[in-house]
Amino acid sequence: MLDQAITQQLATHLERVTLPVALVASLDDSKTSVELRELLNEIEVLSPLITVVEEANVRTPSFAIRRTGTNVEVRFAGIPMGHEFTSLVLALLWVGGHPSTVDPEIIEQIKNLEGDFAFETYMSLSCQNCPDVVQALNLMSIVNPRITHVAIDGGVFPDEIEQREILAVPTVYMNGEVFGQGRMSIEQIIAKLDVNADAKVAETLNAKEAFDVLVVGGGPAGAAAAVYAARKGIRTGVVSERFGGQVLDTMGIENFVSISHTEGPQLASSLEAHVKEYDVDIMNAQKGTKLIPADEHGLITVELESGAALKAKSVILTTGARWRAMSVPGEEQYRNKGVTFCPHCDGPLFKGKRIAVIGGGNSGIEAAIDLAGLASHVTVLEFDSKLRADEVLIRKLKSLTNIDIVLEALTTEVIGDGSKVTGLRYQSRKDDSFHDLVLDGIFVQIGLLPNTEWLKDTVELSARGEVVIDSAGATNLPGVFAAGDGTTVPYKQIVIALGAGATAALSSFDYLIRH
Repeated sequence: MLDQAITQQLATHLERVTLPVALVASLDDSKTSVELRELLNEIEVLSPLITVVEEANVRTPSFAIRRTGTNVEVRFAGIPMGHEFTSLVLALLWVGGHPSTVDPEIIEQIKNLEGDFAFETYMSLSCQNCPDVVQALNLMSIVNPRITHVAIDGGVFPDEIEQREILAVPTVYMNGEVFGQGRMSIEQIIAKLDVNADAKVAETLNAKEAFDVLVVGGGPAGAAAAVYAARKGIRTGVVSERFGGQVLDTMGIENFVSISHTEGPQLASSLEAHVKEYDVDIMNAQKGTKLIPADEHGLITVELESGAALKAKSVILTTGARWRAMSVPGEEQYRNKGVTFCPHCDGPLFKGKRIAVIGGGNSGIEAAIDLAGLASHVTVLEFDSKLRADEVLIRKLKSLTNIDIVLEALTTEVIGDGSKVTGLRYQSRKDDSFHDLVLDGIFVQIGLLPNTEWLKDTVELSARGEVVIDSAGATNLPGVFAAGDGTTVPYKQIVIALGAGATAALSSFDYLIRH
């Protein structure tokens, strides 16, 4: 199962295991069980503290990573390879006694949660959003004995996916009821379980001294701004809804100069690790709601959804962008019930089914090409009279036999049966006629919207809602700068956002020394 390089890396990691661990397997004669047994045996020989035993479980094939002689464990139903391999490694380390790097205050919050919580996370191995949720719940189940967690590969347990009508991953159940869907940080999960979490966080944030530079947003622009500001020796903070931003939803990155290939979550992790090398106060799971210009003391205020308010001598807005929705009837009702924005995450759930991709740009055509290998049929709908993707992608698309292309198509409605998508209605812009498609899923790939609605009454925005900046990254408000995909900078690219973040930080420092 594991190649030599990965085996060597895993062996090095497992040297940090200090407590005996049992890999408790529930297996049968299936091909997946054979492969799982092989994987567990390979892990066993890498550490004298790890042993493999067998024990029946309601889900087969599955295995628990159990601290010997205790009830501390996490369970994987399926084989956690692909994006979930890191989740496997971390679970082995945590159950084996190696501490996590999560903030001690968060660990204390987990320990103090009251109630019994049985979590089940349905994931796919190609989902880059799933590991964050799996790892958060795994850690919580190790820290708090009243929490249990099993991560379930939907590809191995399709009957459960069908029975529970799961059409998006990750989907998390708690005590048998849907708890949440999509990427969630450990802070967000705790906030949903602890009704007083926001108040506690707000109290902590309100007590913080004013920052010299407060970066709002944790994507590439925000990370670069934080590094450049911190290197100047000034008090720097980053407040972010999720560190990594839109990069976390990006699969393959092949145009990041000096790195021929990486993936979004890996790049986001590297950005966060780099920021943490400096004295930067990172405040995660916090969303800005209001920006108040400088007061008589020269302090700008950023109010947060949690009820907290942070003050700073200068602010750098790096709020980024999010997927643009179609804004048609039925779309919101059937979101994560057939309407999805992530082909890599949710594509495996539509194996053998009929789907549509909305959008003929690069992202839409790349999605259609990828999904054609899974779905029985793909229909691409493009509003324009021609596809806008690169020619090499269009040629590849047209070479596939299970794809139809509909140009000049305006999607007007998502159709469903009350629980899931059953089709889509579109209007032909050629003759205004309406057409219905019978579908199981709709993948929306029509660009991005800037996350700037909360700024519209303070800083100048363009007609597209982007923060208007000059060549130095300055906005129309003194002391407020901006960078990244949420601004008027042309070409929304990671490498450009990084440079813009550095520019904004240097401009902010220049502003501070002059004022």
